[in-house]
Amino acid sequence: MAKYLNPKADLTFKKVFGEHKNLVISLLNSLLPLPEGMTIETVEYLSGENHHGTSDKKYSIVDVKCVDNYGRTFVVEMQNYWTTAFFSRTLYNAVLTYSNQLKKGQSFDKLKDVYALSLVNESEIKCSEENANEYIHEYYLTNQKNAKDVHKDISLIFVELQKFKSLGKKFDDKAVDKMANLWLKFLTEIDDDTVDVDPELLNSPVTAEALEIVETAAYTPEELEAYNKYWLDISTERSALAEYEAKGEAKGRAEERAKAQAEKLEMARKMKSDNMPLEIIAKYTGLTAEEIENI
Repeated sequence: MAKYLNPKADLTFKKVFGEHKNLVISLLNSLLPLPEGMTIETVEYLSGENHHGTSDKKYSIVDVKCVDNYGRTFVVEMQNYWTTAFFSRTLYNAVLTYSNQLKKGQSFDKLKDVYALSLVNESEIKCSEENANEYIHEYYLTNQKNAKDVHKDISLIFVELQKFKSLGKKFDDKAVDKMANLWLKFLTEIDDDTVDVDPELLNSPVTAEALEIVETAAYTPEELEAYNKYWLDISTERSALAEYEAKGEAKGRAEERAKAQAEKLEMARKMKSDNMPLEIIAKYTGLTAEEIENI
């Protein structure tokens, strides 16, 4: 029986989507809202990551970048947990990728569309009540007074993996939607503990190929060590973030208590200046007699 590695790790994700063009093409064609008749046919990988000037740690994010036969650039990111800066970081990188297409002195008509596809394992994307079950979120530049005036030069697409998993999404009749579901099942169901693989994944040529790539037996001891270190680093980074947030929450609560106490003292001071009885002041402010006397 085959054993698998989690495809969301740096090593595995880049092996599947950063070394096999047919697989990243399939992923992008199935998940992105591409214009009709403009499916991706070929891609060339681009090197380099646009992490300049960002505050995110390096371990939570894995990315693959490529350009297709139309000249469009695609940045595919695997974000293993949400941070408050992640949306801004994604937008920053997409804009940087867009602007970096031009050489000095070139005209703006040389610019091609940029798609930033973010696969988010743990997310906090806010949805309206009527869209609570939506797990794919699309962001474009839109005229607020004319909803039809949409500019898709830069497209940000966020996919909530765990929400997809919790919904138990079923295949529909469209081949592209079926392929999207297969890729999302691959990303959400395959990990170190996988025993039984969904037959749909084994029967699809592209996901079956991806499964072979993440089989444990295909990796050297050194690669497995790097894989395990990646998840250790993820745990370390997550713990540091949780500690930072806990300190922030504790500081916020302390500031709220201090503010409430100051308001009580101010109220007591005014009541005291109006010569109200001490017991009445204590009743309505919650302050002790000693605190009131020391005002």
